[in-house]
Amino acid sequence: MSVPEEYQYQHISLSGQKIPLPAGKVVCVGRNYLMHIKELKNEVPDVPLLFIKPSTSLIYLSKNIDIPQGQGECHNELELAVLIAKPLKGASQNEVADAIWGYGLALDLTLRDVQAQLKKQGHPWERAKGFDGSCPVSPFVEKSAIDNHDNLNFELKVNGQQRQYGNSGDMIFSINALLSEISQIFTLLPGDIVLTGTPQGVAALHQNDILDISFQHFFQLSTKVN
Repeated sequence: MSVPEEYQYQHISLSGQKIPLPAGKVVCVGRNYLMHIKELKNEVPDVPLLFIKPSTSLIYLSKNIDIPQGQGECHNELELAVLIAKPLKGASQNEVADAIWGYGLALDLTLRDVQAQLKKQGHPWERAKGFDGSCPVSPFVEKSAIDNHDNLNFELKVNGQQRQYGNSGDMIFSINALLSEISQIFTLLPGDIVLTGTPQGVAALHQNDILDISFQHFFQLSTKVN
């Protein structure tokens, strides 16, 4: 049986070339920017808050975004994404850099009303976070082009108005710290993506919204909500 076209995602480079890594799991980090924690009135975590999106959540950020209907608000959460190229298991912070292929951006689309109900019931978040197409991903910039991954700017505009702006230097847990911590719990494999948390500015998306997303000087791309 052939794989449906909507599930034929493959990582691509900034030049548009396919990266020879499989589409794996997406490990997400919650509550990693202080102002975002405050806007949702959450507690600051002592250790990274982790959850996973399946590979079927991956779609291309450059294509139009379909958000689920009849399940309440679907919020934008723009995040720096790290593409893994080599296995990481029990790694120290000094060992993780060699396993990184590169960096891009992704939207952690979140059904906020569904998530709030799950939280109230003490249930996991996958129904709100892991649905098909819930992780639109940009092309990836090779790590050799990045001078300092702890000083990377990214921005989301919705209908021409800035909604989110972040810098990786504002993370509570740095990229190296996150990859090391995650690798103590479960192995990161080639093709896996780590989403490193979202800055403040999460809000509902609506049909026909135009999203402009930029990453440093590397790229700016636009997409639309269906």
